[in-house]
Amino acid sequence: MQQVTIRGLGEDIERAIRKMASDNGKSMNQVIKEIIHKEFEKSRRPASSLSEMAGGWSRPEAAEFEAAIQSCEQIDEDLWK
Repeated sequence: MQQVTIRGLGEDIERAIRKMASDNGKSMNQVIKEIIHKEFEKSRRPASSLSEMAGGWSRPEAAEFEAAIQSCEQIDEDLWK
């Protein structure tokens, strides 16, 4: 495979990659390849749970939904007479 150059990562990301490489005794190239492979393998794995397969909400998204349907949770006493 040909060489690929990555530009504009940002200092914080480069520092994190360098630390991962150093902590694990690997080259930056190997760490970056592992990150890329892990990302692509994740998209090919079968879902291990329903939330992975159907998608899931973050806590803020769930809270927003709960707030939006709050009025639907109220019982209209006149309708139950």
